[in-house]
Amino acid sequence: MCDCGSNSKPGVGPFATGRDLVEFVLKAHGGAIAVSPVPNGGLATTCQGCGSGFLLATFVQACPECSAVHAVSPPRATEPAAIQFAGAGFVLPAP
Repeated sequence: MCDCGSNSKPGVGPFATGRDLVEFVLKAHGGAIAVSPVPNGGLATTCQGCGSGFLLATFVQACPECSAVHAVSPPRATEPAAIQFAGAGFVLPAP
C-alpha cells in the first residue's frame, strides 16, 4: 500500500525536506511520480542552486540553467514553498 499522503509527519515521506524529499519522490510508485506533470501547469519557482527562475513542470526536475535538482511531493503540489532542493552535486539517475 502507498504511504505517499497518508500522514503529515514533518520530515517523513512526502513531508521530508531537501535531498530526502527528492529521493522519496524519485522512488515513489516505481519512479512514475517523478516524471508526472505537476497539476495546473506546474509551479513557478526560483532555483535554489543558481537563482534562475523556472517552471517546475514535473514532480522532480533539474533547473534548465545549472541542472540543480528540485522536487515537490503530490500532497503539496500547489505550494511553491514546498519545492525542495537536493543540494549541490546531486545528479538525477540515468533513465
